[in-house]
Amino acid sequence: MSARTRQSLRFPARQGGRRRRAWPAAAAVAIGVMTLGVLAPPAASDSAAPPAAAAGQDAVQRALNTLVRDDGMPAALASVQDRNGRARTYTAGVGDLTTGAKVPRDGQVRIGSNTKTFTAVVVLQLVVERRVSLDAFVDTYLPGLVRGKGIDGGRITVRQLLQHTSGLPDYGMHLDDDEIRNRYFEPRELLDLALEHPATAAPGKKWGYSNTNYVLAGLIVQKVTGRPLAEEMDRRIIKRIGLRHTYFPAPGEMSIRGPHPRGYHRSPADGPLRDFTEMDPSAGWAAGQLISTNSDLNRFFTALLAGRLLPPAQLAQMRTTVPAGTSGLRYGLGLTSRPLSCGGVYWGHGGDIAGYETRGGVTEGGRAANVAVTSIPTDEAAARHVNDAVDRALCG
Repeated sequence: MSARTRQSLRFPARQGGRRRRAWPAAAAVAIGVMTLGVLAPPAASDSAAPPAAAAGQDAVQRALNTLVRDDGMPAALASVQDRNGRARTYTAGVGDLTTGAKVPRDGQVRIGSNTKTFTAVVVLQLVVERRVSLDAFVDTYLPGLVRGKGIDGGRITVRQLLQHTSGLPDYGMHLDDDEIRNRYFEPRELLDLALEHPATAAPGKKWGYSNTNYVLAGLIVQKVTGRPLAEEMDRRIIKRIGLRHTYFPAPGEMSIRGPHPRGYHRSPADGPLRDFTEMDPSAGWAAGQLISTNSDLNRFFTALLAGRLLPPAQLAQMRTTVPAGTSGLRYGLGLTSRPLSCGGVYWGHGGDIAGYETRGGVTEGGRAANVAVTSIPTDEAAARHVNDAVDRALCG
């Protein structure tokens, strides 16, 4: 992924009241000596694996080791599932830099913008129920709500929200990390913040990633169903396919419920790592609030691509993509495709939120993999290594 595209796929990606530019020159930083002193040897987990693989000799484990050793990630976790449902989990680094505690196997993490795929699925289920139309304007469901400089909800369609072709400005560009960490935001506050700024393009004319699109999608879900977005996600997706470790944090819930590695964040990019595990995730809402595990994400994307959440017609709409950057990444309706080094593509999304980054998806052949690291990469090499880990897992 190019630096520009990578920046646009994260939520949030900010420092000091302004969004940080992609990969500043000072961002190529090494983790401190004290931090290195508490890093434990990486480990892999799979009771059915041969001894050499269990000892960390396969490509996925080597990729996670690189993320810890060379890129300064406190921890890296992965889950890989083959087309027959057999799964392996991997870990590297430490789960807590203060205590040196082990990384919990398949620990819960904040999954950031992977939340967008869940939101898009709920919207498309409402399309199936004929309660929402992809080509209806936002004003159909939220009359008069979306107005601003060059912005008119009577000209923006639901499809354009889900595909990031609405031209709406991104509210995430106008929040800093510490404000996000400690403040509860109502969805309307996030929308109002975005509408203080002009449109970035006319509707339908240009792809441009904006968390504002998914706040509006979430508001449409609530208006149409009369129920909170979190309840709709839980009923329609999480319980339906048995995601036992996935949940939408309640208002004011700043901690992570299950076993988890602690998340760390650099702000500014050349500053020290700070523990960001506890935070109020409401600034993400429909765009980035969920907590999950790598294995649950594999289950989710596998179920989605297998047609267990949407009929063929709506899944085909979701997989209809436009170019997103210069790296071969393409964006559909809350779903991305990315080329694999071994040929073909994989389908997923990815997400960043202060403290955690997740990347992964499912191949056309049904192999699934997700990788999480416990700090957002601050240089191009580390970002590439996260994607390389996914590629190795899916091409194995």
